[in-house]
Amino acid sequence: MAQPRFLTLSDVSEILSISVAQARAMVRSGELPAIQVGGRGQWRVETQKLEEYIQKGYERTEQAVREGSVG
Repeated sequence: MAQPRFLTLSDVSEILSISVAQARAMVRSGELPAIQVGGRGQWRVETQKLEEYIQKGYERTEQAVREGSVG
């Protein structure tokens, strides 16, 4: 089965093991790119953008480990 193109904030929170409120805060701060759709402005995160966010997190962590700034 093909992966969906867009995820709800609930989906994102489940994937990242965080609360929906934390996912919403990440979107509102611009940390995680998302779009609003529909008349009620429901947030949607493109699957590819979430994967890019996760990859960048790995890269930041790897850099921090190399620099010795991870406790």
